[in-house]
Amino acid sequence: MSRTWNTRAETGADIPVVRDMVTAAFPTPEEAALVDALRADPGAWIEGLSLVAVDDSDRPVGHALLTRCHIGDRPALCLAPVAVRPERQRGGAGTAAVRAALDAAGRLGERHVVVLGHPEYYPRFGFTRASAHGIGLTVDVPDEALMALTLDAAHPLPAGTVRYAAPFGI
Repeated sequence: MSRTWNTRAETGADIPVVRDMVTAAFPTPEEAALVDALRADPGAWIEGLSLVAVDDSDRPVGHALLTRCHIGDRPALCLAPVAVRPERQRGGAGTAAVRAALDAAGRLGERHVVVLGHPEYYPRFGFTRASAHGIGLTVDVPDEALMALTLDAAHPLPAGTVRYAAPFGI
């Protein structure tokens, strides 16, 4: 059964809940540590682009984070990580959080987003293979896993190498 999720920007009170969720959603605590490091990086963190999908008690159950990166010399956003509490996975909370994050980015005037992730999941949001646009990384990843999206059709994706924020270590 499909459900409609409420979404909102993360608040300070959500930080420990989001950390617990990210820790539970991934096999190691590295993703949660990455979120903490991105939150502390003023060059990466953009207020309002850490979005949560919440249950009926307003408790976050899904999370999507967009932070600053660059494609060549052009500013862009990186979508990572996306997490959902394990008991809520496959219920639409992740999709709702991602859509809310992309909408928020568009409202802020952001133009481009990259994601390194599951090629079966992210095309539903409009992501396509980054290499088709001349976008690549300095590390080897499966070609189909690096995807990109333009939030504004008037501004096509630029070609270039993705430069992630320092906490990513790429």
